[in-house]
Amino acid sequence: MKSRVIGLLTVLIAVIIASCQSEDELEFQRYYNGGKKLYEQKCQNCHSAKGDGLSNLIPPLTDAIYLKKNKALLACMVKYGIKETIITINGKSYEGAMPANDLAPVDIAKVLTYVTNSFGNKMGVIKSEVIDRYLAGCK
Repeated sequence: MKSRVIGLLTVLIAVIIASCQSEDELEFQRYYNGGKKLYEQKCQNCHSAKGDGLSNLIPPLTDAIYLKKNKALLACMVKYGIKETIITINGKSYEGAMPANDLAPVDIAKVLTYVTNSFGNKMGVIKSEVIDRYLAGCK
C-alpha cells in the first residue's frame, strides 16, 4: 500500500512538472529526444556517443562555431551524405565520404536539434520548416 501511494505521488509530481513547461520547452524536448534516438541509430557508430568523431577519420560534432556557421550545409550532409571532400573543423582537415540518410525533413530537424544542443553545443530547436528551406538549397 505504501509503495502504491509513493508511486502515485511520483506520477502526480511528474504531471505537475510537465504542465509547468512552456510549449517551446515541450517542443524542444520532443525534437531533442527524437533526435537522440535517431543519432544513436544512424550517427553514433561513426561520430561516437560523445560526438568526438574517430581520430583522423571522422570529424567531431563538438565545434559549435562550425555547426552554427553551417546549419544549412549540415542538413544537406545528413540527407545526401558527403562524397570524398575535405572538411576543416578546429583547424583539422578530414577527407572522406559519409553515407546519405534517407530521412524525412522532420527527422533531420530532430537529429540536428540533438547534435546542436549536445556535446557542449546550445543552439535551440531547428524546425522541420527550416530544414525544408535548407534542403531546397542543396547542390
